[in-house]
Amino acid sequence: MEDDMEKELISNDKESEAALQKKHLSMLDRLSKRQQSRSTNSTEPSTESTSSFLTRFSQLKSSIESHLSESQSISSDPSQLKQHFDKISESISDLEKLVAQSSYFLPSYDVRSSLKTVSDLKRNLENLSSELIPKKKFSFKNKASKKERDSVIPESKSKQSIVTVHDSIQSSFVVRDSPGFRNKTGEVLIGEFSESEVGEFTISDLDSCEVRIIGCVRALFIHRLKNCRVYVGPVTGSILIEEVEGCVFVIASHQIRIHGAKGSDFYLRVRSRPIVEDCNGVRFAPYCLSYRGIEDDLRGAGLDAETGNWANVDDFRWLRAVQSPNWSILPENERVGIVDISKSESMKEEI
Repeated sequence: MEDDMEKELISNDKESEAALQKKHLSMLDRLSKRQQSRSTNSTEPSTESTSSFLTRFSQLKSSIESHLSESQSISSDPSQLKQHFDKISESISDLEKLVAQSSYFLPSYDVRSSLKTVSDLKRNLENLSSELIPKKKFSFKNKASKKERDSVIPESKSKQSIVTVHDSIQSSFVVRDSPGFRNKTGEVLIGEFSESEVGEFTISDLDSCEVRIIGCVRALFIHRLKNCRVYVGPVTGSILIEEVEGCVFVIASHQIRIHGAKGSDFYLRVRSRPIVEDCNGVRFAPYCLSYRGIEDDLRGAGLDAETGNWANVDDFRWLRAVQSPNWSILPENERVGIVDISKSESMKEEI
């Protein structure tokens, strides 16, 4: 009897070991297929190594610098110069996209170095634009809202107003002169660019505001926001967010960098891994924005497919192998539902 029990125990142990071995092999197979899939689906097969990326990056950088050096020679023709700067702007955006698409396999140092180079090129273009092209003044049209029942910030409904920006804004790569929302408190700020893509757009120094951007912009800069809600259609280049607190962002872009954020939630769709630095208490969830025509906008920006990168966050201030304590996944029971920013008909009547 004891021999039979011993044989049964040995048999059960073997079966358990075999099951664990099968589970282990299955896990290894899934990981292998995942890696193969990522390699197969890469949009830039020529940049699957750091060396090939650096070669391509250097070539594009040299080309942009060459075109920048030609700017003085055509400064006598403003229209030609404007087209010249627009082409350089597009080239810099392409360079930034290359970094975004390659960031998942690049070492952190190369990502930071490449982003700094892109930033320097932008600054050089900005300086040339300021020097050679007369600045155009930009103003906003303010309209008081009659009804604010759709606002996500109910405590300041009675004091809110709607500020709108329309498609007539010309594309520009000059940050300081770019269209944007600045220095507002308790307002609903709406930017509509459904007919054409705007160059750069800036959102800065807002308190208790709701921002809605319908359509595409090439690059978005967000600075010093507190207790705000920011809903943004696809950004074809990159988004830089600095010094925000107590905010909610619903944004889609090829590359997203977040610096100095505190206690804020980010609903993202992003082609590369989001980068955070000097942040704490930030949480991430998938993109959840809706408005009429957003599917076409996302498709045109190359952001129609969900990559899952919203959960693959790189913390440049946390180099250990364990999870960074500075960010986390937003629990599903705390997430907002689909945010439809085209439903607010009462506000549309004011535009």
